[in-house]
Amino acid sequence: MTSPAPTVAVGILYPGYSAEDDYPCAETLLGTPAVRLPLVHTEMREDAHRVDALLGIGADDVLAAGVRALQQSGAGPLDSVMWACTSGSFVFGREGAAAQVAALEAVAGVPASSTSFAFVDACARLGVTRVAIGATYPDEVAERFVVFLAGAGIDVLSLSTRGIVTAAEVGTLPPAAVLEFAAAADHADAEAVLLPDTALHTIAQLDALDDRVGKPVLTANQVSIWQGLRLAGADTPRAGLGSLFAHTATGSTSRA
Repeated sequence: MTSPAPTVAVGILYPGYSAEDDYPCAETLLGTPAVRLPLVHTEMREDAHRVDALLGIGADDVLAAGVRALQQSGAGPLDSVMWACTSGSFVFGREGAAAQVAALEAVAGVPASSTSFAFVDACARLGVTRVAIGATYPDEVAERFVVFLAGAGIDVLSLSTRGIVTAAEVGTLPPAAVLEFAAAADHADAEAVLLPDTALHTIAQLDALDDRVGKPVLTANQVSIWQGLRLAGADTPRAGLGSLFAHTATGSTSRA
């Protein structure tokens, strides 16, 4: 008799409360082999898509406390840890975001990454170098993501923003609004559309997003989970989670 494949556990550090229910939804959709996504809410000193607030959200002491909470939660052994926050990583710049991940990995004792680097690696997996962005953030924050991607050789052809200040408000956007936002953000020459906010509910409609736009749509919670699985050595094609999860392992990655 063949033994069942072991469960893979990706610890999720998630700031505040907005779209954290995307993660149990993903556990259901991921299927076999089984994946656990134990999640802790890290301290959000201020819920604001503003540079100073985001630097506080992604501070090393905040993430270290999140790792300790995961370790004390009864989640069991972890195979990787993800800082599931895009703006709370790219706002530090590429070098600062890499230092953030290194500090997180040192505390966690397992491979770690952040959503910003997950977007870079997801683009590499799909062979994408030209993108359009649909950002819920204000312009000042969204433009920092453009710079972050440029440092990885990814050309942003268009940037659409909604200027929403709080993650809590982003989490209330209904599925139909998310689909239309992605479609409106597209650019004819873009190879993919990126939706960089883990406060945005997307996991239940990843295939629908791809179908609506007619090309891969990469979302923050999607790439965070994918990156955690990749770092855990469980990077296998899976259906129902968009183009990214359907691809086999090819292309270089950032490692961070």
